[in-house]
This record gives sequence, structure tokens and C-alpha cells, in this order.
Amino acid sequence: MKYLIAGLGNIGSEYHYTRHNIGFRVLDALAEASNAVFKDRRYGFVTEIRVKNKTLVLLKPSTYMNLSGNAIRYWLKEEKIPVENLLVVVDDLALPFGTLRLKGKGSDAGHNGLKHIQDILSTQNYARLRFGVGNDFPKGAQVHYVLSPFSEEEEKELPAKLETCGEIIKTFCLAGIQTAMNQYNNK
Repeated sequence: MKYLIAGLGNIGSEYHYTRHNIGFRVLDALAEASNAVFKDRRYGFVTEIRVKNKTLVLLKPSTYMNLSGNAIRYWLKEEKIPVENLLVVVDDLALPFGTLRLKGKGSDAGHNGLKHIQDILSTQNYARLRFGVGNDFPKGAQVHYVLSPFSEEEEKELPAKLETCGEIIKTFCLAGIQTAMNQYNNK
């Protein structure tokens, strides 16, 4: 059975360490833990890992955040993966830094990447793992905030959070969303 795990972010070295690119960083950590290497493919950087009897297709869209739906639609079709087996990893301003929330469906909550995915797939019914990046910014400075790097303190905490994200993703694929939500959303 195959799953598409899409980590949202923007391509380019200037974006690599920004809060908005946490989806890319989660997938980088997951791939690295499995010695998998991303290849530049159509609409994104793609690799596969195996978790027991499951194949996880990891996708970092190269379409930029606001057009993420194009890459996700293409790879769902290309790999013949049903939308129920899609998990999108995304930054979330509404959650304190490092808070992780797995959801089976929901609104885009003002996130342009999620909005485009919803528009392209014509559904809100896909799983997403929200990674809290906090909201410590003055009114009107949201764009600057998400496109800025994490603080030194936050960077020190990231490896453990990235590892937990990997565990959540694996549990989602092996045991299902309900089990993964019950296990991790209360932490």
C-alpha cells in the first residue's frame, strides 16, 4: 500500500531554514533517517521509503507554496494513491512553536498552500500534520514572520520535534489516522 506524504515549503536556499518550510524539513529528516535521497522530478523533489509493508512517497513540491495542489494532484495520479492516503505536513501560525496536531480534514485556516490543495483536489478531506511555528509577530508582519528563520532556541528543539513528526507519519501509515491522533495529539 502506498502513501503520499507531502511536506509544504518553498524552493530555494533563501527559504530553507524559514518557518514556512517546516514541511520540507520534516521530510528531509524522515528521508535522512532512512538513507533516502530526493530526486528532482516533475513538480517536486521525490523519494520513497519503506515502513514495514507500506511505501511512502515523500514529496517536496517545487511549485512554491501557493501552488502546492498542482504537485500533489500530479503525484497522487502518477502513483495511483487515493486521497485517503495523502498526508500534508504544514506550518501553522495558530499553534505555539513545536505543537504538533494531526487532523483528518479541515479548513485551510488561511494557509495559501492548503487553500490551493483544497481547490485543486475539490475536497477538505485529506489528512494534515500541522507544525506550530508560533505567532510572535506584530500586526501586519505575518509574511515576514513565516519567511524568517527559527530562533536559536527553537532550532535546538527542532531535531526532537522532527523525529516526533516522523513517528506520527509512520503511525498514520501503519495504524491509521485515528490511532495516530489518539497517540500524539494529546502530547
